[in-house]
Amino acid sequence: MTNEEILKAVFPLLDGVDLASCMVVSKQWKDIARDDYFWKCLCARRWPSICKRPNPPTVTYFKLYQTFYKRQQRRTLLPPRLSLDDLEFFIDIWTEYKLIFSEVVPGPVFQNGIKIPPPGISDMLRYHLEDPEYKMTIPVEPRFTIPWSQTVTASVLVGRKDSNRVACIINKSRFDYIDRSSHRAHAFEYLDFAPAYPFTSGIRAWISLHFMEDGNEGVLDVFGLEMDFCEAASTKEEVLWLLDMLDWK
Repeated sequence: MTNEEILKAVFPLLDGVDLASCMVVSKQWKDIARDDYFWKCLCARRWPSICKRPNPPTVTYFKLYQTFYKRQQRRTLLPPRLSLDDLEFFIDIWTEYKLIFSEVVPGPVFQNGIKIPPPGISDMLRYHLEDPEYKMTIPVEPRFTIPWSQTVTASVLVGRKDSNRVACIINKSRFDYIDRSSHRAHAFEYLDFAPAYPFTSGIRAWISLHFMEDGNEGVLDVFGLEMDFCEAASTKEEVLWLLDMLDWK
C-alpha cells in the first residue's frame, strides 16, 4: 500500500480532535484529512440522523462538525461552603460478633492521610497511596485483623461542627468485594440528598479497608481506611460540595 492509501484507511477510524491534528502534520496529510468523506463519517457517528437527509447540507461536513462540536470542559466550581475543619466522621466497623473499630475522626485527619505506608504492603497498594490524586485516607491505630470467612460491615456518619447536624454516608454496609490483588476491601452505600436537590441521586459513597496478608492463612491485617466518592467527586472541593448537599438532620 502507498502512504496515501494507508492514511485513507486510518483516517476514518480517528475522532475529530485527532483528525484535525493530522491536518497540521504536512500539506499531504492536510489535503487528505480535508476530504469531506472522513468528516461525514464523524458526523454520522455523533449525529447519525443528519446523514439521512435526502439533500446534502449546504455546508461541508467538515464545517458542520466544526460548528457543532463542543469540547467537553470541566466547569469551575465556586468555593465550597464547607471545609474539612467543619466536619468530623463517626466510623464504626463490626465483624459478625463484635465491634472492632469505633472512632470519631476530625476532617483534617483525612486531609493528612497516610503519610508513611507500613513496610511490607503490596506494590499496587503503595502506588495507589502515593498517587497524587485526591484521597481521603487515615491510618488505623491500633491495627486489627479480620478472618476472611467473617462478614464485616461498616457505618459512617458525618457531623457538622457549625450546626451540630449529622448526615449518613454508609449505613451498616457489608464489605462484599475483597480485591486481593490491590489489597483493599470495599463497601458502598447510595447517598441520601436533601430535598432541595431532587434530581441528584444514584451516587455512591465507598469505604475501603487497606490490608496486608497476615502470617495466618485467610486473615486480613488492616492498617488503613479510605473514603471515596469517585463517581461524582475527584477533588477536595467536589467532595465538600457533595457533602454539603446531603440530607442533614
